[in-house]
Amino acid sequence: MFSSLKIRNYRLFATGAVVSNIGTWMSRITQDWLVLSLTGSSAAVGITTALQFLPMLLFGLYGGVIADRYPKRLLLLFTQAAMGLCGLSLAVLTLSGQVQVWHVYLIAFLLGMVTVVDNPTRQSFVSEMVGPDRLRNAVSLNSANFQSARLIGPAVAGVLITTVGSGWAFMLNGLSFIAPLVGLLLMRQHELHKSVRVPRGKGQLREGLRYVRGRPELIWPIVLIGFIGTFGFNFPIWLTAFAHGVYDGGAGLYAFFNILMAAGSLAGALLAARRGSSRLRVLLLAAMAFGVLEIAVSFSPWVWLFSLVLVPIGMLGMTTNISANTSVQMASDPEMRGRVMSLYMMVFVGGTPIGGPLLGWVTDTYGARVGFATGGLVSLLAAAAIGLILARVAGVRLKVGLRGGRPHVAFVPKKGQLATAA
Repeated sequence: MFSSLKIRNYRLFATGAVVSNIGTWMSRITQDWLVLSLTGSSAAVGITTALQFLPMLLFGLYGGVIADRYPKRLLLLFTQAAMGLCGLSLAVLTLSGQVQVWHVYLIAFLLGMVTVVDNPTRQSFVSEMVGPDRLRNAVSLNSANFQSARLIGPAVAGVLITTVGSGWAFMLNGLSFIAPLVGLLLMRQHELHKSVRVPRGKGQLREGLRYVRGRPELIWPIVLIGFIGTFGFNFPIWLTAFAHGVYDGGAGLYAFFNILMAAGSLAGALLAARRGSSRLRVLLLAAMAFGVLEIAVSFSPWVWLFSLVLVPIGMLGMTTNISANTSVQMASDPEMRGRVMSLYMMVFVGGTPIGGPLLGWVTDTYGARVGFATGGLVSLLAAAAIGLILARVAGVRLKVGLRGGRPHVAFVPKKGQLATAA
């Protein structure tokens, strides 16, 4: 489960990441609550989230070209420093009492611009640290790292918001980026696996798109994660609305909801780290179950039941994300991985500028329950449709039965056809 941590460079990377991730989660919770406090609108929370991810939608593919062209460790030094500066700027505005909602919008957009380069660079840098044999394990541990921070960050944010104010949460987030910068500087460059650096040239963006378009094992998982990210992962909107409007709680209840989702996500990441391979049927079944649970929990009359179901929702959401991420990375050639992962991240988080305001409007207009159920329904339908498409491409059919008295689901070849394993 933890084999990648035997590698010194990855240990430095993971240690720095967990510190900055705690700060990031503190900032996310504080930012959402600050915007809700300033405006009283779930749609405004959705706009903030949308602005943070709009650059990924507009420029995400160019970030992949940059990641394939330049040394990834050097790029990460620049991007992590820039993220720290964004956090410190928001802290100064909040602590001085001058913060307005447009300040939050602007800093969210600037952070998104940095993320355009940081995300594909960080995703593809993992293979340079651990090599292909440990890639799946390292990707899973990265997710476990992020979700472990999610257990701590919201709790600390809830305490800080209610005791000393939002500004100090933003300040700690900005300072937390010192840790990954130190980790990157201490890495032994000669121990990194050699990467294929793509020289500057024309048509590299189109080349990446053609590469993905011609491979079903890449394009359909990316399409699925695009639907899930756009419509199923709008938790800042829904959880603030449920905490504030449905269950009459405050920032503490919102932080508690995030902690429960983080616990489930962490469990999903650790289970993924134990698995030795990435199978498309795991991706599809997890995505469908994720959608079903979102629909079911949206109509919970009791806060305790709503809270309880957030744990498996977090676990299934993380299983979906990791399964798609690793299957796409493993199926990509090294010289194309930066561009492929930029497309992956573009559709996963870049759809938020569309889904965030749309689901925020649905939540404001028809209520939190309808908004949450809508996201789950779209996720379920997308997973089912893409599952049928992949089954047809592979020449297989879905078989459901019992094995040893337990339910068993598998893809099996259609009669008269050879099929690849799903």
